[in-house]
Amino acid sequence: MVPFRGRIRWKYPRGYTLVPVTRTPTQSVTEATSGSAATAAPPEGRLQHLPVTLFASVMGIGGLSLAWRRAALVWDVPRWPMQALFWLAAGVFVLVLAAYVAKWVRHPRAARAELAHPIRMAFVPTITISLIILATAGQDLLPAGVPQALWWVGAVGHLLLTVAVIGAWFERQDIGLTQVTPAWFIPVVGNVITPLAAPHLGSTELAWFAFGVGLMFWLALLPLLLLRVLLHSDPLPLKLLPTIAIFVAPPAVAGISWVTLQQQGIDPVVRILYAATLAFLVIAAAQLPRLVHVPFGLPYWAYTFPLAAAAAFTTLVAGGLESPTYDVIAVGVLALATGGVADVAALTLRAVARREICVPE
Repeated sequence: MVPFRGRIRWKYPRGYTLVPVTRTPTQSVTEATSGSAATAAPPEGRLQHLPVTLFASVMGIGGLSLAWRRAALVWDVPRWPMQALFWLAAGVFVLVLAAYVAKWVRHPRAARAELAHPIRMAFVPTITISLIILATAGQDLLPAGVPQALWWVGAVGHLLLTVAVIGAWFERQDIGLTQVTPAWFIPVVGNVITPLAAPHLGSTELAWFAFGVGLMFWLALLPLLLLRVLLHSDPLPLKLLPTIAIFVAPPAVAGISWVTLQQQGIDPVVRILYAATLAFLVIAAAQLPRLVHVPFGLPYWAYTFPLAAAAAFTTLVAGGLESPTYDVIAVGVLALATGGVADVAALTLRAVARREICVPE
């Protein structure tokens, strides 16, 4: 056989360009050549990436409903904003809960992995907090017995999740300072939300117990979390910067719960918590030049509940003190919270339309 010694000349259509495909060692060929693995994921595959952080949207919308509820009591404004926001929060909760249950049914391994994730585990108790908020906001809108059931499930469930998360923090050797974020307030300090409607829906004794647990852990975790955000040897990941706003929520909710439990109006404790709320609100606002450069993601919902809690608390204080300065502050914070929730909701809907939600990180 005579060997072929010529050259093979490959012909391509005019305008055709060869583009080399590069991939990282951990990236599959399919991912490297598909342009975007996120947008190519089928609906069934996207379900396994449904994040538990979506329940924070219920907290934000429901918390804003509570703020407008307080505004209706203090300034006699119409109640329809409160009612509309409540039903919106309830609808979002049902939708997200159904999707999350489907994730557990179809992708239990992914769901269990999320529970074990050193950062995401702190967002799991947003489910029980959402129940308490919905019970509080809907106490005169839902059928009799439903708010009470939601309150008890939320209150007891949150205490159990507090024990579970703290137990994981004690036992897990892979959790270090780099996994500490302001979201750590959610599972433990979230207990201060329990008293909001306890006198009408549940147990005042249980509310005092939960309040004590939440307040104690707020004071215990605050120095650790300030250390995390103030020392920059290992700064917070860019996408988690919005969680800085969570610092606003504990003193704001604690102030409302204190008034609810004490039934004594504005006392020195309330004034101290009011000052702490405004201080953290100003500190968070000072970070806006950095925060506006953070690409949109679901952590943006971390802005919403703290703003709503601050709006409700400042409105409560405005109703208990005569100075118009407090009214001006409360109106400003309520407007900020309303605009913030609307903005984040619009950005979320845009991300859903672009299929940017429920994608691999």
